[in-house]
Amino acid sequence: MLSTPDLSDLNPEAQVLPRQFRLFGKRRTLLGAVATVACFEDNSKVKEAAAEPGDGRVLLVDGGGSLAKALTGDKVAQLAMENGWRGMVIVGAARDVELIDTFDFCVMALGTSPVKTEKLGQGTRGVTLQIGGVTVNEGDYLAGDANGVLVLEHPFNTDSTDTAD
Repeated sequence: MLSTPDLSDLNPEAQVLPRQFRLFGKRRTLLGAVATVACFEDNSKVKEAAAEPGDGRVLLVDGGGSLAKALTGDKVAQLAMENGWRGMVIVGAARDVELIDTFDFCVMALGTSPVKTEKLGQGTRGVTLQIGGVTVNEGDYLAGDANGVLVLEHPFNTDSTDTAD
């Protein structure tokens, strides 16, 4: 995969999620169609999505930026990996990151928390998210790496014969 700086050069209409994410897992890049979850300190819908076929998609979870309770851990990340998800971007916390770091998978999260979430069945899947003023719809495309996260309404142009720097 091209780096997000190169993808940004090739796709100037792409928007950047204005957050600093930490990377976990052996895979250090993400590129794929987005499936969305909105939830706050309850990962029931995250686990529900992870249990379904991912088909190479990226699970984008808007947890409102809370670092009080982790929206994914080793079990949910492993479930997502085994079901063909490309990776997860959590606008919130992850836990069990030392175990996630052993997986051939990518989890990007704002930070960590040792505390598990409530399991109340709350949250919504397949919704439009607003993250730092950026609108992300189910089916949009996401690219992520150590430089940041880009979103686009259509697949990224990856023709690197025209990169600027």
